[in-house]
Amino acid sequence: MPFLKVLAIAQTLLLARHHLQRLDAGDRRRMNELVRRGRDMTPAERTELRRLLGKLEPRAFAFTTADRFSPFPLPRRLRGR
Repeated sequence: MPFLKVLAIAQTLLLARHHLQRLDAGDRRRMNELVRRGRDMTPAERTELRRLLGKLEPRAFAFTTADRFSPFPLPRRLRGR
């Protein structure tokens, strides 16, 4: 069973990497800077971080991850936009 857990983690990391590659190098760098600031962000920086996170398509990432590990195919209508 531990091997299957490692395999599941590796597969999830590969999916996350795929979604992170949707950002260009400048966006990834800026997102890293904003995340490191934490609670010290200004409202404008929070808005910028939300915009960058939106580019990662978190809903699509969650759907793809759930679909990958589900024993049955998930309905495509759940994928969203």
